[in-house]
Amino acid sequence: MRAYICNAFGPLDTHGPGALPAPQPADDEVIIDVAAAGVNYYDTLIVQGKYQIRPGFPFSPGGEFAGTIAALGAGVTGFQLGQRVLAFNSYGGYAERARARARQVFPLPDAVSFDQAAAALVAYATAWFALYDRGRLKAGETVLVLGAAGGVGLAAVQIARAAGCTVIAAASTADKLALCQQAGASIGINYREADLKEAVKAATAGRGADVVIDVVGGAFTEAAVRATAWRGRVLVIGFAAGDIPRVPANLLLLKGCELSGVFWDEFLRREPDACHAQVAAILAGIADGTLVPPIHGRYTIEQAGEALRVLAERRVTGKLLICPGAGSTF
Repeated sequence: MRAYICNAFGPLDTHGPGALPAPQPADDEVIIDVAAAGVNYYDTLIVQGKYQIRPGFPFSPGGEFAGTIAALGAGVTGFQLGQRVLAFNSYGGYAERARARARQVFPLPDAVSFDQAAAALVAYATAWFALYDRGRLKAGETVLVLGAAGGVGLAAVQIARAAGCTVIAAASTADKLALCQQAGASIGINYREADLKEAVKAATAGRGADVVIDVVGGAFTEAAVRATAWRGRVLVIGFAAGDIPRVPANLLLLKGCELSGVFWDEFLRREPDACHAQVAAILAGIADGTLVPPIHGRYTIEQAGEALRVLAERRVTGKLLICPGAGSTF
């Protein structure tokens, strides 16, 4: 089958399209004909050996994908051949077929397209888990989103807005901030031009943000902690800026605030029932139009390397998809 292949860890330009054997289902696994796979920042890391998961070679990146069930392994119940589904498996999605453990496969409502589903799973589930579970979000609170024009950022903007919160979007360009405001942000801050702490304080009459979504890291994390309100919750999701921050612990003490890690992959593995309930709520929100996953672009398997480069260079507003397309052979 066609796939985008990593034969050895290395820079993005050392990987490319090729052929892999079609996967066969092990016990409790589902094989899926991939219609669309989401492109995530960790995909750029996993092929370089910089992610916490290091697959055996050769492998294809792509942790989230949507399509129809092609085969069921022994012990799988509750699914049927041809069923529309959404799945997560850390890697394997940039291919015509991919495998996933049955407990990491989600039924897909007819009202949600494959593209919408693949654009939503990791970003929206991460944002939902961060805001509602780790952040205990309540209506009326103020939410600061760093990296607000990315996949998780825009998802957080939409979810927080739908929850009745005031959303402050922080991004690096005016165009990105305009997109965030279209998604529901009330206030935009260009954190390349303005002092993040002072801008948030000014936007909140000195009070600060109740909840912070941080997918950026670097120096912005400490600035965000300094911009939190009393009993604020800072939710650390990633480090797109490249540097892992060190936050002075005295700031947490003085503000009575929390600094929490958000690792959605592990939440899915350890607490699948709770995760399934959250994903079902997200898909219902997409089906009724409350949540609208923004899609930046679609790429073929042969173009996957370009998609990874575009994402790594932070030239994306919304979600990129890998779409294998028609004419598949196995």
